[in-house]
Amino acid sequence: MKKGFFVTGLLLCMVGSAFAQTAPCCHTDAITEFATLANREDFRMAHKDPLPYTYQGTTGADITFSTADGKPAHGFLFKASTATDRYLLVYQEWYGLNDYIKKQSEKLYNDLEGKVNVLAVDMYDQQVATNRQDAAKLMQGASKERLGAIMRGAIAYAGKSAKIASIGWCFGGGISLQSGLLAGAQNIGVVMYYGMPEKDVNTLRTLQAPVLGFFGNKDKGITPQVVDEFEKNMQEAGKTLTAKRYDADHGFANPSNPIFDSVATEDAYVHALAFLKKVFAL
Repeated sequence: MKKGFFVTGLLLCMVGSAFAQTAPCCHTDAITEFATLANREDFRMAHKDPLPYTYQGTTGADITFSTADGKPAHGFLFKASTATDRYLLVYQEWYGLNDYIKKQSEKLYNDLEGKVNVLAVDMYDQQVATNRQDAAKLMQGASKERLGAIMRGAIAYAGKSAKIASIGWCFGGGISLQSGLLAGAQNIGVVMYYGMPEKDVNTLRTLQAPVLGFFGNKDKGITPQVVDEFEKNMQEAGKTLTAKRYDADHGFANPSNPIFDSVATEDAYVHALAFLKKVFAL
């Protein structure tokens, strides 16, 4: 991996603790809108099929956790070296929780000095795509209700006293924001890479923590106009958004993609890591 960075083209929310336990999901328009992008040939072709890779780390472990819909959910957990209530939820991009995501989660864990529990959440119930056609099908076929149940289950797994941040790419970028909304007062920060923003201002008003977003000016899905609207809506909601824009395309942080931009990727990662260290008070 180029300079150790795999930030794959990875990469929904009215909250309140009681609502988060009972609502079928929340506002899901953002996720639905992003899923419809998979119908577009230019969007699919912007994602090169990932190169074969086998994760060989030994720090993380598979876990299973409960969800309100009664179906177990899965994840890959890097447990902090010392017991802590800090949790970083990592949300996959559209291929699923593959070995690349495990590798990136390990990198985040190590760069956070092993002081944060890093949980890569499996949003596809152990289904993993190896090509863009299957990835598009998995993303479009994911039930909004199930996605919400998995996110709430991951938040519940962290525990009621947990301080939770989230990060995600592409599909997972939008999920990261929605997860932050669902986490309510437990949310301490959201990092999203070129994911679909929440557009409902009233929903954004429930956000309890700052958002750091990375976007590409050449992105034909999450366009500069979409980012402009996100900034406007966040300002209207009275919330903090730092939107960093690069002269790059969708998936610019994916080193297996021909449009990979190493300079933008490294700059974004530096900012993401600093943001996470700040919100986790490391």
